[in-house]
Amino acid sequence: MSRPIIAIVGRPNVGKSTIFNRIIGDRLAIVEDKPGITRDRIYGTGEWNGRAFSIVDTGGIEIDGEDEIMKSVRMQAELAIEEADVIIFMVDAKTGLTHADDEVAQMLLRSRKPIVVAVNKVDNFSRQDDVYEFYSLGFGDPVPISGSHGIGIGDLLDAAVERLPELVEEHYDEDVIRVALIGRPNVGKSSLVNALLGEERVIVSDVAGTTRDAIDTPFERDGQKFVLIDTAGMRKRGKVYESTEKYSVMRALKAIERADVVLVLINGEEGIIEQDKHIAGYAHEAGKASIFVVNKWDTIEKDDKTMQHFEQNIRDHFLFMTYAPVVFLSAKTKSRLHKLLPVVCRVSEQHALRIQTHILNDIISDAIAINPPPTDKGRRLRINYVTQVAVKPPTIVLFANDPDMMHFSYERYLENKIRAAFDFAGTPIRIFTRKKSDED
Repeated sequence: MSRPIIAIVGRPNVGKSTIFNRIIGDRLAIVEDKPGITRDRIYGTGEWNGRAFSIVDTGGIEIDGEDEIMKSVRMQAELAIEEADVIIFMVDAKTGLTHADDEVAQMLLRSRKPIVVAVNKVDNFSRQDDVYEFYSLGFGDPVPISGSHGIGIGDLLDAAVERLPELVEEHYDEDVIRVALIGRPNVGKSSLVNALLGEERVIVSDVAGTTRDAIDTPFERDGQKFVLIDTAGMRKRGKVYESTEKYSVMRALKAIERADVVLVLINGEEGIIEQDKHIAGYAHEAGKASIFVVNKWDTIEKDDKTMQHFEQNIRDHFLFMTYAPVVFLSAKTKSRLHKLLPVVCRVSEQHALRIQTHILNDIISDAIAINPPPTDKGRRLRINYVTQVAVKPPTIVLFANDPDMMHFSYERYLENKIRAAFDFAGTPIRIFTRKKSDED
């Protein structure tokens, strides 16, 4: 079951990113501080009144090419209209209603999507009257807010969450492995779907972005049931989508949320680019089992070291996903294709692996004996007890005397010891340190 998506749309300098950070929490606005992970971010997750959602800041979407503000705003609005469940349309009380606002409003009206108008920079009571002119946009009551002062954010979320669609439960059997294919345009997602299915079920073209919708395709292999979630392409064709497709994360987010295993496709001909790191980061942060799939391997001139060098290149670029295995194949010729599904099954199994508490405590005790925790001003971190509290991804809680003393490097050391003992191939592990209480 995927989270619904709320998108923030509006012209530049109305405060979209400030509101985005307010909603997800400022500390979450920067991707975790680990080597090699991308730090700029245009999406996050939030919860309000018991409803979880993903939120996308279209202000973080960069547009290549001509520096035309309205063109940029229009593209962002189109992306939100296509993919979001609810759209927050942000305007500026200080500037007032502009031609750009009117133009975006016309697009949003035609979309028939639920729209909430957020009037930003209503910093005090004297500015309340500035809100009235925005009634003319035709979206009902505008919500006055102040991003800089945190005023009205709760009212805005009330209005947005109220308009979210009802959750629809998916009816797949528990033993079905849901596999999402993500990657930038033209890496061969649809070709890989067709190769795995053995038939032309998805339109394939050399033109990036020709798949018109995300498609769920069930199939069975060697007694194991799978569902492929293909995220290739945008729904419509045209220059707008060709220009912005590589920045559209909304469909990938929906697919990743619903998946057990995520295949991060990389174009073997072109090699790794920065956008591949963005895309892989979505799967990592969602806690999904992941596999790097290097496609178009048939087109590469190879010697006995080529594969080794390419895999090392992946490791160097994706330092935050050293757990993810790498599979080289060609969807077009089906070379090495047989190697993929066994890896999918393995990482899915590891993603759902649960370790007995006494065994986990033995491993951590041995790790501490070999390399004791750090000290700070004469005080030493003491880890009293360890337990696994969740799967998908495996989530481990360390109860300690002072969680603030847990250094990232020591946490990584413990994670490496856990992986050495139990493998956990293909899945991230989440480790949290909590203060030991009497109840524990």
